[in-house]
Amino acid sequence: MKPFFDELYDEYHHDLFQFLIYMVKDRDLAEDLVQDVYLKVLKSHDSFTGKSTRKTWLFSIARHVAIDYFRKKKRKRTRVMEFFDWGEKGEELKDRQDLPEEVAIQNEELKQVYIALDECTVDQRSVIILRFIQGMSIQEAATILGWSESKVKTTQHRAMKALRKRLESAEEGGVQREA
Repeated sequence: MKPFFDELYDEYHHDLFQFLIYMVKDRDLAEDLVQDVYLKVLKSHDSFTGKSTRKTWLFSIARHVAIDYFRKKKRKRTRVMEFFDWGEKGEELKDRQDLPEEVAIQNEELKQVYIALDECTVDQRSVIILRFIQGMSIQEAATILGWSESKVKTTQHRAMKALRKRLESAEEGGVQREA
């Protein structure tokens, strides 16, 4: 087990960490989720059958850890929203998290793409990150996501369309992030 884990860590730790930062947009949280991924790897390494590459198996686990985090966050937000009497307006709490320092660089276009990723669904964001940021093939992304290649292509197409629309509107008059 130790050689398997050490090799996995040495080969993919940086990519795994980067994937989770793009997913959750918080460095500290990404570090916590990376630890969760490694715990799941340690618990389930016996179930790795070799039907996929170690990389796709690892990223599949990471994706599920991120989705679990989003589900828990949504449930918690729902409980908080139900606790308060918001009146007739139905106001919502706004997320005021800043971009991770790795992304908030001088290149304004990259910042706009990163902000536009927020407008995508979790599935669309996953495909964009795996395909274009992590540089994985359609087949690798399909294996990680547990989808057909055609679903990855369709989701990628829709995500690119949503990103393009968001970026065009940013060029036309400036996108305002809600504060």
